[in-house]
Amino acid sequence: YLSAGATVFSALESPSEAAAQLRWNRTLHNFSRIFNISLPELRAFLRSYEAAMAAGIRVDALRPRWDFPGAFYFVGTVVSTIGFGMTTPATVAGKVFLIVYGLFGCAGTILFFNLFLERIISLLAFIMKACHERQLRRSGLLPPNFRRGPAMSGVGSLVGWKPSVYHVLLILGIFAITLSCCASAMYTAVEGWNYVDSLYYCFVTFSTIGFGDLVSSQNAAYQNQGLYRFGNFIFIFMGVCCIYSLFNVISIVIKQVLNWVLKKFECRCCPKCHKSSTRLSRRNAITPGARLRRHNISVDTDGQYDSDTEGRRLSGEMISMRELTASNKVSLAILQKQLSETANGYPRNVCINTRQNGFSAGVGALAIMNNRLAETSDSR
Repeated sequence: YLSAGATVFSALESPSEAAAQLRWNRTLHNFSRIFNISLPELRAFLRSYEAAMAAGIRVDALRPRWDFPGAFYFVGTVVSTIGFGMTTPATVAGKVFLIVYGLFGCAGTILFFNLFLERIISLLAFIMKACHERQLRRSGLLPPNFRRGPAMSGVGSLVGWKPSVYHVLLILGIFAITLSCCASAMYTAVEGWNYVDSLYYCFVTFSTIGFGDLVSSQNAAYQNQGLYRFGNFIFIFMGVCCIYSLFNVISIVIKQVLNWVLKKFECRCCPKCHKSSTRLSRRNAITPGARLRRHNISVDTDGQYDSDTEGRRLSGEMISMRELTASNKVSLAILQKQLSETANGYPRNVCINTRQNGFSAGVGALAIMNNRLAETSDSR
């Protein structure tokens, strides 16, 4: 993926870079000849100008970099990992403080993003479940006076219902596009950028890439400056949170695709699977996972069933005492675990196919999505 991206960008941007370098060399030599300035002196002057630009000094009048509003804007780009690069600390003390400040600030921001992701997924799940209940009520599958509560356990269509990851992806995608379009309209009117550049800035900023070639709210004065800076803060804040949530949902979809591909390769390339399936087919036995998949039964087990043993058990053949003892141990372990989780108040239901999945586990944002969305909590 990285190689493909590098190839495309190199093909698109390399000719423009070469042409710009040629124009700059021609301009430099013409300036040196017209004003009778040697090239080494001119290059030394340009290096001083580049140092001034790195310190935040521009030819046109710009807002101060290190007054309180400017410093607040800077720390916001630090903790959100945007890092435009147009303002950087120049003193040793400032650089040391940035290391310590960014360490805790970035960690706290990741925690905030995960909490925001959990809340937004919970809100979407609540709204989508209400819509699902309304559809069931209209179709006659729910009584008209149905209310959430203990009665829900008797309604099979609502037990364990979770929203689809694809519906959440669609909702977050529409919201992100709407937010970016509104923010781009504001930047086009206030900053004077064209609309494509404004959309480009929104994506670079909201995704915390932060190239720094376009940075908002940097002029010395604006019309309705206070209102614009407040709107700029709200758009960046909401955009970063929304794009973070959208990226996590997209990663879940990518995970599902990878799981599907790995499962196909595993079934075709693993000789053990072919061997065991051949033995079972000769006995006309039911495959071990068929009954579980047919009735959507989810169990949690720490061991793996042997397919040959399970096939003989389901087909009615005799099994050895060792196999019977091992089967009883597994059943006892499952029963003990279910009793313990029921007593503690947090029963877990994980499908066998999901436990065998190489990408089923997760921490942080992945764990949140695995607990909240349908396709990630049950193998389909």
